This record gives sequence, C-alpha cells and structure tokens, in this order.
Amino acid sequence: MSTTAQILKDAKSGMEKAIENSKKEFSSVRSGKASPNMLDTIKVEAYGSFVPLNQVASIAAPEPRILLVTPFDKGQAKVIEKAIRESELGLDPAHQGGVIRVPLPSMNEQRRKELVKVLHKMAEDGRIAVRHARTDGRDKLKKLDGVSEDDKKHTEKDLQKVHDDFIGKLDALVKAKEAELMEV
Repeated sequence: MSTTAQILKDAKSGMEKAIENSKKEFSSVRSGKASPNMLDTIKVEAYGSFVPLNQVASIAAPEPRILLVTPFDKGQAKVIEKAIRESELGLDPAHQGGVIRVPLPSMNEQRRKELVKVLHKMAEDGRIAVRHARTDGRDKLKKLDGVSEDDKKHTEKDLQKVHDDFIGKLDALVKAKEAELMEV
C-alpha cells in the first residue's frame, strides 16, 4: 500500500538518480585537462556485445593532455582505438605497443561552443528524467485511495517543490561545467 510519503520518497529517489546520471554524463564532456572518466560514455564491441570501455581496458591520465588506455586483452586494441576515434569526443588515438595513447587536442573557441551544446543536450535529458519522476509521482498520487483531496493537493505541492529543487541543482551543475569548458 502506497502512502503520500512513500510516493514523495520514490519521486525524490528517481530525481536523485537523474541528477547522478547527468553528473556522470557531464564528466565525460571534456574540459581543459585529461580525466579517465572522459571516456566513460564510449562503448566497445567485445565478444559479441557492446560493453563500456572501462570493462575492457584500464584508463589513466599520466599527463594533463594525454590519456593512456591499456586493453586487458591485447587483441582488442584495434577495436578500442576505433571506438574512441568514432565517438563524439573528437579524439585521435594512436596505438603503440599494446597501449593506446589519446592526446587531447587543445580546444579552440568553436570546439568549446560545440561542447557547450552537447552539455545542454545532456542537461535537457536530465531535466526530462526529473520531470518523469514528478509525473510518475503525480500519477501514483491520483490513483491513491483513502487519502483526502487536501492531502493529495499538499503532496502535489511538495512534489512540485522537490522537482523545482532538483531542476535548480541541475542548472547549477550545467552552469559550473559550462564555466569550466569556456575557461581558456
């Protein structure tokens, strides 16, 4: 049996997941320096299915402008290199002796603006996920029996407030990441 408190809690947890997911995606958008999670969104075809890059290779950032990708299985090196090259990140990996070096090109103004657009698209996906959590909560609330209309109205207001808080958090994350991207 659902209660208004449970519905609110579930919606909040769905919104938290949306924010966490957005944070993960934002970290894959590259700013000035190399970071191993930049390659988190890359999927590699391995053993008949697509798996995240970090499941078939270790990723390190020994220098600010270089990533080192070391495949666990040397036979996968070409496939990994191809996956990195074909990703939307605009990287040009080079395979040398079992290790893939991924130099990060310096970013020009145009590239920074393109990345900001990618960031805003990811943020919109995050907002949509937060809205979905709110809508789910509203739908469950409408189906709830044995609760007065006043309680439903109060809970719906609380739901909207939680939604607004999470949208605010997401906007703050976007603003911070955008500032990081535009920093020269």
